[in-house]
Amino acid sequence: MNSQTLNKSVSNAGVLTGGARYSKVMLIDDNSLDNFINKKLLETNGFAEVVTAYDSAENALSFLKAASSMDIPEVIFLDINMPGMDGFQFLDAFENLDASIHQQCKIIMLSTSESFKDLNRANKNKFVRKFLNKPLTHEVIGAIKV
Repeated sequence: MNSQTLNKSVSNAGVLTGGARYSKVMLIDDNSLDNFINKKLLETNGFAEVVTAYDSAENALSFLKAASSMDIPEVIFLDINMPGMDGFQFLDAFENLDASIHQQCKIIMLSTSESFKDLNRANKNKFVRKFLNKPLTHEVIGAIKV
């Protein structure tokens, strides 16, 4: 067994045994480096068994529309500032999805914005459970309860 196979076996074993707070988490951020770092943080901190990253809100929305109920994430980390469809536009489109998706997904908005306007707008949205500043850290992930 080569080291790549061994690493895959160990990684898959962790998924099979569970232990993470959430089974499926989705990241939506146009910054691929942020997605990579956040995915690793969420996995290594035991926050999620499976983390799927999307580089556009449109792609994430397409996935949610077509996904079976078993594939719907429990938590969505949503960036605000993205080209094309931004985080708030995603929330507007999310509202038109099936109510079962609304019940299953908890949305956490992420932003580098210090804008009170963005914070206020996020807090007024019925789907947003938290508003966090980037970058995510081990301490912040440990304190998230949604």
